[in-house]
Amino acid sequence: MKIENVDIVGLGALGTMYADFFTKKLGKEHVRILSDGKRAEKYIEKGNYFNGKRCDFQYVNVSKEERASELLIVAVKYGALPGAIREVKHLINDNTVIISVLNGIQSEHDLAEAFGEEKIIYCIAQKMDALKEGNKASCKNKGELALGVMHGGKVENLKRITDLFDELKFPYVCPENMQKAMWSKLLCNVGVNQTVTFYEGTYATVQKRGEARNMMKAAMEEVVLVANAEGVKLTKKDVKEWVSIIDSLNPDGEPSMRQDSKADRPTEVALFAGTICRLAREHGIDVPVNEKFLHTLK
Repeated sequence: MKIENVDIVGLGALGTMYADFFTKKLGKEHVRILSDGKRAEKYIEKGNYFNGKRCDFQYVNVSKEERASELLIVAVKYGALPGAIREVKHLINDNTVIISVLNGIQSEHDLAEAFGEEKIIYCIAQKMDALKEGNKASCKNKGELALGVMHGGKVENLKRITDLFDELKFPYVCPENMQKAMWSKLLCNVGVNQTVTFYEGTYATVQKRGEARNMMKAAMEEVVLVANAEGVKLTKKDVKEWVSIIDSLNPDGEPSMRQDSKADRPTEVALFAGTICRLAREHGIDVPVNEKFLHTLK
């Protein structure tokens, strides 16, 4: 079944960016922004902006919608995911395909538990520099989505998405080993996002030699140990490659976790250090740096 309609839940930086893209490509009538009634009213009253222009989105009260979702893009913060799952549950049917652009490796498991593994396409949002302050989002590099199936997912559902993306010229890749790709991105987030937040700095904080850079590398190496115990073949080479990428970033830039911390919003520490510490305990592995992050960055 061809995907003709897209639903988005969550209007952070990524949600706004994707809503803007699909609305312009498919038309407003084919893209719903799902939210509760009060939030929908707020969106209508105050609006949302992308790269300086007010967005003409279709905001709907999810509880009053009846048409099932075809492609559901989940772009909320992890703490809001349980509520989002409850709100959209009545719109999920056998033909729904779901992708999550949340960081980490946990959200797909939560969505699969709620709606069934066959509906989930595993996803990594990467190489973008999207930011949002208040109701204003911006992005110079829109990056790409890495997509794949795992744990009994349906290849035909992946093809439904890639067919749509090809038609709309939406950038994506399909890694050969999706599980390794997701763990590799987690390795990066665990290292740079948490370390920059811990030191209340910018990318420059970890680009120069010193304590912060060493802590970032140590946190990443702990991820390698846990990944190996989980059967995922990450190595110190992966750490080295990510450090090289981090060194190429704008020194004045900040990861999203640091932005959340500065704005007194809940951070994603549960997705990063929380995941690593939980799995490390199951395997009897010591991860002192991530334990420090977990108890400091809450």
